Formats: sequence, structure tokens, C-alpha cells
Amino acid sequence: MARTIHRDRLVAWLDDYLDVAGTPDVSPNGLQVEGRARVARVAFAVDASVQTIRASARRRADLLVVHHGLWWGRHEPVVGTMRQRIAGLIRADLSLYAAHIPLDRHPEVGHNAVLARRLELERTRPFGEYRGVTIGVGGELRRAMRRERFCTRVARVLGEVPRVLPFGPPSVRRVAVVSGAGASLAETARREGYDTLLTGETSHAAWHPAREAGINVVFGGHYATETVGLAALAERVRDRFEVATLFIDAPTGL
Repeated sequence: MARTIHRDRLVAWLDDYLDVAGTPDVSPNGLQVEGRARVARVAFAVDASVQTIRASARRRADLLVVHHGLWWGRHEPVVGTMRQRIAGLIRADLSLYAAHIPLDRHPEVGHNAVLARRLELERTRPFGEYRGVTIGVGGELRRAMRRERFCTRVARVLGEVPRVLPFGPPSVRRVAVVSGAGASLAETARREGYDTLLTGETSHAAWHPAREAGINVVFGGHYATETVGLAALAERVRDRFEVATLFIDAPTGL
């Protein structure tokens, strides 16, 4: 018989481990929808979408942990897509737990901490602020490398070929990392002495600030850069509580 844990015990541990109470956010982090009381299998996904909820139910998960939850700072009527999502959770008796900024900034399993380790950055330090807390990580490569080679390393870590705004030096040494949508921090990165910023998604608005800052901005994909922390958290939960964990992959290509 599979090992189980009470939902509330796991939620309390996640709240404490991820410092939910001490992290400002527009998303209501923590338990967003309550499901069954006993948890034997925990699913992890980037987004709380109809797709990931249905996949979690099919694979008999009891709790779904996501980076992007259901609500973003305002009341959402429970109609249309929102109704489908909540109905899917309730039908499956599936709990939903969200960790947005807490999972960006965590020093062990946060997206940016994990990316910095996988990119083999040394002398790491906090970088980039959101509402008064740091969310990213900055560091240095042991040896400078050509920009193209660094992008190859990023592709190997994320499984996606990155897009690049090559406005910085052709040799990369000092790198700032902010997962998701961090292109607005290009000027901050340059001011703090970084030659390259690695983030997730790009847009028209990112072009001129990167060029004017004279910095390389590498876009690994919003989705791809925010899978790594979830995978690390899944491993931590599995090791601590001896419950089954699984990752629901629903890439957006963005």
C-alpha cells in the first residue's frame, strides 16, 4: 500500500519551507482548492490549466502543485475556463497548491537557484527585486566563454534553443538569472556589472532596453525556465514524505 500523508500536514510544510507568509505576491500562494484529506501522490505542473488538472486526475494525483495558480490579485467569476478548472479539481477531489514568487526566490529549490547551479555559476548572490524581496540569482562562470557556447549550455539545461538579443560582449562571464518574465531587469543587470541576463520570455518591449544597456539577454522560454524549480521541489517532497510524485509536462513553446 502506498504511503500517505495528511493534506494539511503537507500544506503546512510547504507553506513553511517556501516562506509563503513572508513573500509578497499578487497570487494567493498556498492551498487554493481543497481536495481529499489523504495524499499518496503529488503532481507538479507549471500552470493550473484544464490540461494539467485533467492529466493529474487521470494519473490519480491527490494534490497538484503549480507555479501559476488560479487567481492573480482580483476576483475572477467562476465562469467559462475558470469554471472548467475548478469543476475538474472538485470532480477529482484534487487539491491545488500554488507557489509563485516563493518558488522563484527559494534559495534551494527556486527556479533561479536551480538554474544557477545547473549553469555552474559560482560566487552566487541575490539579484533583482520584486516588491522588496530578491527573486533572482547572479553569479560568475568559472571561465569566460563565447556567447554561442553559453547559449548551447542553456539549451542543454532547459531542452530548448534560446533566443538571444546579442547586445553585450561576445564573451560571457557574469550572468544574472531571473526565470519567467524578467527582461525588464536588463538595465539593473548592467548596472550591477553583469554582461548577460538569462530570463524566460521575450517581447517587443525587451529590444530597446537590452540594446541601450549594452547587455546580452538570453531567453530560455517562460515555461522552460519555470519547470526546474518544480522538479527540485518534487524531489524534496518525495524524499521527505516518501509519497509518489510526478511532473505534468504541458509546454507552451513560450
